Amino acid sequence: MFATPLRQPAAANQRPKSSPGMEEHGKPYQYEITDHGYGKDAVKVLHVSRKGPVHTIQEFEVGTHLKLYSKKDYYQGNNSDIVATDSQKNTVYLLAKKHGIESPEKFALLLARHFINKYSHVEEAHVHVEAYPWQRVCQEETRTTLNGKCENGVQGNCDFSSVDNRSLHNHAFIFTPTAFHYCDVVLRRTDPKQTVITGIKGLRVLKTTQSSFVNFVNDEFRSLPDQYDRIFSTVVDCSWEYSDTDNLDFLRAWQTVKNIIIRNFAGDPQVGVSSPSVQHTLYLSERQVLDVLPQVSVISMTMPNKHYFNFDTKPFQKIAPGDNNEVFIPVDKPHGTIYAQLARKHLNSHL
Repeated sequence: MFATPLRQPAAANQRPKSSPGMEEHGKPYQYEITDHGYGKDAVKVLHVSRKGPVHTIQEFEVGTHLKLYSKKDYYQGNNSDIVATDSQKNTVYLLAKKHGIESPEKFALLLARHFINKYSHVEEAHVHVEAYPWQRVCQEETRTTLNGKCENGVQGNCDFSSVDNRSLHNHAFIFTPTAFHYCDVVLRRTDPKQTVITGIKGLRVLKTTQSSFVNFVNDEFRSLPDQYDRIFSTVVDCSWEYSDTDNLDFLRAWQTVKNIIIRNFAGDPQVGVSSPSVQHTLYLSERQVLDVLPQVSVISMTMPNKHYFNFDTKPFQKIAPGDNNEVFIPVDKPHGTIYAQLARKHLNSHL
């Protein structure tokens, strides 16, 4: 889905420019096209970088949208300015072949600049890229365990949980959808500043303690008791805009944001971290991103509260005596949704 930047409404006393073809309708025209564009969506591309025996892959799903200066294709049915969406699809593959693929952001910038530079009648290019989360297979993932020993007879665990001193495979990969990396790039011919928005979606996390929710509004509508220790689970969606991309390692920056979110949610592996509310955890994550990455001007985050309700065993004391703090009922709907946007002061954004 394209993260289309919002546009400021024209001043009330500003007379809109007539578009080509409007005067040919032969009668006073009551309507105007206030926004338009077209493009190719869901273009799937896999790029393999073969440098000796070690191969690297990037699989993307790409969308390219163009806005033309003219609207004659709408008003008159004149297609002479249209860069066909099939041509846009071919451009994705050809630029991937010619320049390679390093990161979603760099490839999106490459495509957007191509459309602006090649076609003088294109006013705006908007490129959306989603990366598929492939990682190299580890040595332990290709071994089997028999009677507590690896296939080579060595005692120990040979599966993915054995992470120490593991060897990465040269050309085999495993799909690991822990979180998805996406970006939106918008270039406008009349605006020298490019818009680069990067995001994380689908980062699902859960912790079983050190989350509370107490002292909230207590009135006649309240039924939820204070919760001093509860399961905290959410699916994080997060996006941020860069004010500066010169010499920026986009992949490292994306991983940094992801790590910050997980660290503020989970805390130290042995000690953890207390969360008095989803709101507070969200804010701490956003604030640390702005502290650590000066290139980020604004960050927006959504954390829906994925509930796990305690199963009431009181009516079943003969079967399961005592309190229950082990069995929970996952409830997806309805759910609370918490979101916030944190920005550096005196900066405008397109989020």
